Amino acid sequence: MNRRAFLMLTGFCMLPLSGQAQEPRRSLSVREAHDAVQAGRLILVDIRTPEEWTDTGVPQGAVRLDMEGGGFEARLAGLKLDHPGKPIALICRTGNRSSTLQRKLAGRGWKDLIDVRGGLLGTPKEKGWLAEGLPVKAYP
Repeated sequence: MNRRAFLMLTGFCMLPLSGQAQEPRRSLSVREAHDAVQAGRLILVDIRTPEEWTDTGVPQGAVRLDMEGGGFEARLAGLKLDHPGKPIALICRTGNRSSTLQRKLAGRGWKDLIDVRGGLLGTPKEKGWLAEGLPVKAYP
């Protein structure tokens, strides 16, 4: 089975980055991310701030890792080492920060990073985690 067929079967969507066609940008809907986490195929990382976690809770199964906190990239690398072979999906409030961070880290050589479209709150184009009724855990 070729890579494109595998990605389609596993629910990954391939979207090209402008100017970087060699490494396709991958994204998942919140429902696809939830299902992949539950199946043990994916590490979900909530990159929002502690204040945001308090406001909405944290997606069930997500690792909290404030992208504005010190040592963020080193801690993300530690997650990658702790879970070899598993892609990491990034989720934020609406999908804007996760998408931007995915592109930034891809430029530094990171692979297997996935953007969760719509984030917690959603956008006009994508339902968010909360609108889908997916489980959250209170923080703290």
